[in-house]
Amino acid sequence: MKIELAKTEVIHFVGIGGIGMSGLSLIMKGMGFNVQGSDISYNKNIERLKKNKIKVLIKHSKKNIQKATILVVSSAIKKNNPELVEAAKKNLPIYKRGEMLAHIVSLTKNIVVTGSHGKTTTTSLLAGIFSKTKLDPTIINGGVLNSLNNSAKLGKSEWCILEADESDGSFIHVPPTYSIITNIDREHMDFYKSMDEIKNLFIEFINKVPSFGKSFICIDDKNNNELLKKIKIKNYYTYGINRKSKFHIKNIKQSEEFSEYDLSIRLLGKKNISIKNIRIPLLGIHNIRNATAAAAIAFTIGISKKIIKKGLKEFKGVQRRFNKIFTYRETIFYDDYAHHPTEIKEVLDGVRTAFKKNEIICIFQPHRISRLKDLKKEFSKSFKKANTVILCPIFTAGEKIKLGFNYNNFAKDIIKNSNVKLFMVNDQFQIAKFIKGNIYGKKIVIGMGAGTISSWMKELPKLI
Repeated sequence: MKIELAKTEVIHFVGIGGIGMSGLSLIMKGMGFNVQGSDISYNKNIERLKKNKIKVLIKHSKKNIQKATILVVSSAIKKNNPELVEAAKKNLPIYKRGEMLAHIVSLTKNIVVTGSHGKTTTTSLLAGIFSKTKLDPTIINGGVLNSLNNSAKLGKSEWCILEADESDGSFIHVPPTYSIITNIDREHMDFYKSMDEIKNLFIEFINKVPSFGKSFICIDDKNNNELLKKIKIKNYYTYGINRKSKFHIKNIKQSEEFSEYDLSIRLLGKKNISIKNIRIPLLGIHNIRNATAAAAIAFTIGISKKIIKKGLKEFKGVQRRFNKIFTYRETIFYDDYAHHPTEIKEVLDGVRTAFKKNEIICIFQPHRISRLKDLKKEFSKSFKKANTVILCPIFTAGEKIKLGFNYNNFAKDIIKNSNVKLFMVNDQFQIAKFIKGNIYGKKIVIGMGAGTISSWMKELPKLI
């Protein structure tokens, strides 16, 4: 899907090193756009961009946009960013990532995945199913797919599978042909004024799905269920464990290596159909729901049951989604992106179900002061399926607001409300010291968070 453009246009991405921004810039480069960008430090996403001959400038400066004609801005960029300020002075067109994404994918037939949790995995599972067909979709994901070693791929067909981020409300601009709403949770309250505001935006998004498309909504989620009563056009299918689901999950089996289940499909005016023994190399009920959303859309657009099962069974995974990183003294170490109480609970529920007898140690790095402040009580109750919590300092993500409570008292709340042992550490070196002194035998250690915890976990083998 090449687009002929005036070569004078230079599109500058502010915060190009983010997973979503880097993915979009790769797609636009492949489509023929003249793309460049900047970020505060080097990372693996930037490494991938440079391999694709995209110019990346380290550190933000007004000099970076001398030749730029359009600015695309990450939601993480502050209003006083020198490039943003300079662009406003020069009267350049400025777009949020979600707005630019909407413009690009308006040229394709879209499957849009959104919701508070599970977006990246669901998008990846859909991509896995499509990879077993002759369809060649464009993929724009919020995580690195192991099968691509990238977060984005420009396809040759009219299809596009994309993750739409709800954090700044920009997902509302993306035009869906088909959409998936995984769930709606109390998240990103630094942007939204209330839960009602979030719900109303999702209602608006669902109502945008055209008559020849469909929304797929998980009705195991309480907030999703509330939306169904308010949606004007009943152009949707439901999925979940709930017996009223059109795509009903049944006969769940879970082990240390995979989850397996049957899917009962009951659509109006059509014969009931079953897809039996769907197997995914993922743990947890939340991932069974994610796989079901992907299977439901694939089935609806005409992909065969055999290919759906093959795509899910051979799924290669997503980086930072319960990835095994190393083994030490028979203990397996995992890396996971969970940074919200709901995500933590779901991951630990899945691990506890699969590893019934193993001791579970959770190394947790809270992400953003605003999130911890807003969900302090919920966080303190989210570790009940773990045995031990190693609590790291907060990764602030540049926030300079006050926490408003004593961090040691928060640690005591976790001990009390989750009934766990807890140890506080300052950095990866103290984590390594704890592991050397305490980790023996068949245990499970999971690093959780959206900050530096992932790199800390990967550094541990060198430190122990």
